[in-house]
Amino acid sequence: MEPVVRLVGGESRCAGDLELKHLREWRTLNHNALWNLKTAAVVCRELDCGSAVSVGEREVSSHRLVWDISLTCVQSGSALRNCAESFSTGQIVTLTCSDSVRLVNGTGLCSGRLEVNSDQSNPSWSSVCEADFDQQDAQVVCRQLGCGAPSVLQGALYGEGEAPMGTKEFQCGGHESALLDCSSASERNTCSPGTAVSLTCSEPVVRLVEGKSRCAGTLEVKQEGEWRPVWGYTSLSPYRFWTLKTAGVVCRVLYCGSAVSVGVRYVSSYRSVWGISPACVQSEPDLRECAEASAAAKFVTLTCSGKPISDTTNDIISHIF
Repeated sequence: MEPVVRLVGGESRCAGDLELKHLREWRTLNHNALWNLKTAAVVCRELDCGSAVSVGEREVSSHRLVWDISLTCVQSGSALRNCAESFSTGQIVTLTCSDSVRLVNGTGLCSGRLEVNSDQSNPSWSSVCEADFDQQDAQVVCRQLGCGAPSVLQGALYGEGEAPMGTKEFQCGGHESALLDCSSASERNTCSPGTAVSLTCSEPVVRLVEGKSRCAGTLEVKQEGEWRPVWGYTSLSPYRFWTLKTAGVVCRVLYCGSAVSVGVRYVSSYRSVWGISPACVQSEPDLRECAEASAAAKFVTLTCSGKPISDTTNDIISHIF
């Protein structure tokens, strides 16, 4: 069957600007309230690209014709192309899927039976033997999926699926950015029934959204069960003191390397935010402990290098969050 969705312009076929073919024409999609990780997960599955890692918007230099997707239409169960209408915008949807790991049959985006794909050009997903997987491997998978630290590692918790065959024994140090970056031992021919790895990662409490990758975008923190963007204020000057040093704490928490830039994003009206003093971040790395309810029309934006720093600082911070 001819594909009707694709990702273009990214580092792989599983990342980039989202395009939809409708009325025989490929167009990018307008970024609207429909696009969250739950919606992105549907696209990633359709592309056989694993789990959704991030969804964002990209500003283009001038308005262009795109497809706009009706939220009501999608919620009714219709296919994306049946919900498309012509629209003109300068903001388009970008997606990143995990491409080599996914969690299936779980209760959310951060839980399920682990499956691995080692060939992006010809996807073939297989479970992993419990005996070939440990806590350090789990840390890498949870990080790759944009989730928090692993909390449960258990065989067959989310169903057995097909018996794992030809699986590798992964040997991760815990600091790698992707499971396939880890070294691996020789493959097993098969595993015993009931031993496929199931994994539950904790839900993240800090994230970067609406950027080109999970390591860039608007800073958000989850406090009291609610995600809000961050405004970094002090009593003297709101913004001036969010420096690269402060931003570096967030980048390390996300295993995104070092801070490259810190900026501000302006929006049209005041919104609920978490006010976070940079001074508090320096003394208390858990951003939740620094959050105060506030309202602002300016949000902190960060760009991290995206390359994990392999040192003990990352290991310490990963336990805090």
